[in-house]
This record gives sequence, structure tokens and C-alpha cells, in this order.
Amino acid sequence: MSDGISEDVEDVVGVLTERIEARFAMGMKELKAAVTAKPTANPDATDVVKWHGLLVQAQSALEGAEDDLLAALETQPSEVDDPTMGLAHRVNAAVTARDGRAMVVRWLLDPDAPGKKGLAAERLARLRPRTGPAVPATAPHRPVGTPAPASARRAGGPVR
Repeated sequence: MSDGISEDVEDVVGVLTERIEARFAMGMKELKAAVTAKPTANPDATDVVKWHGLLVQAQSALEGAEDDLLAALETQPSEVDDPTMGLAHRVNAAVTARDGRAMVVRWLLDPDAPGKKGLAAERLARLRPRTGPAVPATAPHRPVGTPAPASARRAGGPVR
């Protein structure tokens, strides 16, 4: 970006992209393709690709908000009007969203980040989506004439 509003932090996406590529030893395009082909093969890669995509979207929204603000400021006299202040607030919100997503990507890339070891890591692991149902999705087969267990009779009403 040549406008200078966030040039010092604009490269957040580039720096994090390089770190992702180094961590997984492949370019983002290849990593995205691998995650798309087998999303459950490496949950860490899947998470990083998802959040990197959200980071790229946030950076794009920020750049658009900055462009809109600059265009409005160029037409303003010495005082800024309310619509232009609204654009400034939009830029601030976009920076916050981008920075928050960048923090998530950094956390995902750091194996020693708080919450990744010990009890916190165990809790986090429990939140990960499962690859299959935790319990059988169908009732076990019961031979004809075998009564249902008492718990099933209480839950489902009388067995006939």
C-alpha cells in the first residue's frame, strides 16, 4: 500500500504467510490444496489455513476502508464531517479484526503458546471436531423377541 496509513503493519500477512510456509514446508497454494483434499489429515494445518484465509480477508477489508477514508479526507475542508468520521471508525474496526486474526495465526503457529500444553491443551483437544460420532449412531441389533432394556422402556414409554 502506498498511502502510508498502516505500511508498518501491512506486511503482517506476508510475514505470517512466510512462517506458515516454513512450518509446513510448502507454499500456501499447496497447503490449501492439501487441506482441501484431506481436511482431517492434519488439524493444525487445517486451522492455520482457515485462519490465514480470514486474515487475508480482514487485510483486504482494511485496505478498502483505508482507501475510502483517504478519498473522503481529500475532499474535506479543515473539519471532518460525520460520514468521514464513520469511515475512520470503519478503519479502526478493520485494524482490530485484522490484528485479532493475526494473533490467532501466531498462536496456532507457536507450539509453546499458552494453552497448548498441560491441562489447557487437553481441554482444547476436547473441543476439536471429532472425525466420527462419539457414540454409535444406531441402536445395537437385538434378536427378535428379546425385550428392550428397562432404561429404554422408561425413556420411550411402554414396549408393545
